[in-house]
This record gives sequence, C-alpha cells and structure tokens, in this order.
Amino acid sequence: MSIQKYNEAKKILSKNSDMIFSIGGADEQTISKAEDILSLKFPEDYRAFLKDYGILSIGAEEIYGIVKDDFFNSSVPDAIWYTLIERKEVSMPPYLVVIYDTTIGELFCLNYDKINDNNEPKVTSYMAGIDEESQTYEVIANSFGEFLLERVSNEI
Repeated sequence: MSIQKYNEAKKILSKNSDMIFSIGGADEQTISKAEDILSLKFPEDYRAFLKDYGILSIGAEEIYGIVKDDFFNSSVPDAIWYTLIERKEVSMPPYLVVIYDTTIGELFCLNYDKINDNNEPKVTSYMAGIDEESQTYEVIANSFGEFLLERVSNEI
C-alpha cells in the first residue's frame, strides 16, 4: 500500500531532520480548497505529505506541495499554483498535478489517468510544451509514497 511507503519515507526523514526543509503542514481546509480548485481528490499518501510537510526539500530534491492557501499568487514549490500555470500556459491535461520539476523540461506528476491497484494516481513524466499525442507518460512510481521513498532514500 502506498501509505506504507510514505510512512517508510517519513521515518527516514525524521532520522535525518537536519537535512530537510519544510514549511510545516497544510490544514484540512486548505487541502480541500486545493482539491476543489484542481477538481480532483488527492490520494491518502499525498494528503499525509501535505499535512505533515506542505512542501519538502532534502538535499537537491524538492517535492512540491502546498505553500499557502492563495494558489493564484504563489510560486514554486507550490504544486497547485504550478499545475494551474501549466494548465493555462501549455494546456497540460486536467488529470495531472505537478509534484516535481527535473529542471530539464520534464515534470513528474500525479497522473489521474494512470491508476494503480489501489485506485490511486501513479507518478508519471510529462514533457511541458509537447502535444498530447506525443506524450509518453513514463511511469516514475506506482504511487506518491513510492516516489517519495525513492527520492528520500537516494538523497540520504
């Protein structure tokens, strides 16, 4: 289950708290507002991440989440703001939520069009500016929890 992977990552993070930066968690009202604005529901593991950390930097890794509740006047690493910008500027499909930027034009997203066995979005790649027919949506991880655990483990 993906929440188990998330909890494994959280244990590693707690043992290495001197290596991380977060802004503190988002409250339930702000998370629900984000879901309403994006017209989707976050999976359990991503919701837990948002509640626990908001956003997370560990070494060179920066995992996007919620910075503040004004999603229209924010900036990176705000996943909701970034997703709204990408939807507007490059017509990114509405079933994607940006959670990570590789800085080479490739974004990693929760992909609600690619669902795992737990009925949760997989994390897939998205190449900004490439038309929909040319997108490959490479699966990066089967869940957000798996993605976070891999990123955290590699960085530690």
